[in-house]
Amino acid sequence: MPIVLSLIAVAIFALLMWVHFVSVSEQERTAARRSLGAALILPLPFLLVAWAPIPAVGILVWILLAAVALPIIVYLVPTADPKGFRNDAPTTRIDERTVMFSRAALKPGTPRFDDYYESHPEHRSNDDRFRALPGLMGQQSGKYEPLAFAAAEASFHTVGALAGLCEGEPKAETQEHDPEAATRFIKGWAGKLGALDCGITELREHHLYTVKGRGEKYGQKVDLNHRYAIAFSVDMDHASLGTAPEGPTVMESAQQYLTAGAVAIQMATFIRSLGWPAEAHIDGNYKVICPLVAKDAGLGEIGRMGLLMTPRQGPRVRLGVVTTDLPLLVDPATFDAAVLHFCSICRKCADICPVDAISNEERGEIDGAQRWRISSEACFGYWCAVGTDCGQCMRVCPYSHPDNTLHNLVRTGLRRSGLFRHLALRLDDLLYGRRPSPLPPAPWLPRRKRQ
Repeated sequence: MPIVLSLIAVAIFALLMWVHFVSVSEQERTAARRSLGAALILPLPFLLVAWAPIPAVGILVWILLAAVALPIIVYLVPTADPKGFRNDAPTTRIDERTVMFSRAALKPGTPRFDDYYESHPEHRSNDDRFRALPGLMGQQSGKYEPLAFAAAEASFHTVGALAGLCEGEPKAETQEHDPEAATRFIKGWAGKLGALDCGITELREHHLYTVKGRGEKYGQKVDLNHRYAIAFSVDMDHASLGTAPEGPTVMESAQQYLTAGAVAIQMATFIRSLGWPAEAHIDGNYKVICPLVAKDAGLGEIGRMGLLMTPRQGPRVRLGVVTTDLPLLVDPATFDAAVLHFCSICRKCADICPVDAISNEERGEIDGAQRWRISSEACFGYWCAVGTDCGQCMRVCPYSHPDNTLHNLVRTGLRRSGLFRHLALRLDDLLYGRRPSPLPPAPWLPRRKRQ
């Protein structure tokens, strides 16, 4: 038995040192410090019981063996997902003019401004408050840093320049392709262009806005009759997002909106060159609600923070969509109750939100579907105060950890076991903290001068 306990002690030390070195590589200083301390302390009881003359050693041996065996059993043995999580879809559609980004673009004194608030007077007082703030990437905002904000502006400007390429006429001659081959090619090409995941769904009514709320087509009815929707995700860099809510966060956000936009436009242009209609949906130029399309295409579930939770990066992605009539194979419907269960017990995003925009309550019915309620007004108001798109909720989400062997082993347990989800959450809190501090920016990034 001493040999067994010693081997267990060595295994615990090795595991925790692995966690330590991974944490160091991820610049997670708190996790690195705590895992190193645990690596030095936790093996000691096993070595003491193995080799020191201790009374009632038999009982202690069984306690230590149980302490090791129980987490392994919890990890390995699948358990049923809790009841009450259903796979539903909204029964109503959204007018894009009511979205915060559309309201923020309204200019006082213009007919569009007056018409909107005549129809929605309930939004006027709140919107006047955020207009009085410095604004997203504003020079007087709390997180202002001129280089980082200028870089983000450059990316958003480039996305705006792509808007005219979202639509176009297909070639007159239609090329017929085997749907299976076309689907395989599009998914493979999407990956080559920079997409992480790609899925295909039939375009459904609840995917569409009712009325355009941005751009030249403001106020026009959304009339899109394409049969299919191709949804894909692009990765937001963990290190950049880890600085949230500082300037590198909005830099990364803008950059990945641009990446997603470029992929979508290339894909739509490619499909039109085959003679089939296709339209790209990119930042500032949407006719569809990307998270709803991506959910139905099998890319993830809508989590507590109102964002798509993907299997490998959690909410740490940006999305793009292409709608088309090119015959394709639709991905089977999926439903990941494990993610919803974890969101229901975790609440780290709600705890760290500086303005309580994310609900701590259970899901309720929104637009005919079970969702967690988000205060977009509170969220956007904070953006306008600090000048970045915050990102703290994405930063602290346990699913947002990097896509590597260590974190993927945890993700495997999260999929398999409801008991392990509770255990993993407690371990995440112990290792990183309930409200972990931001990561330091990369050396080449400017550091904002503290006021």
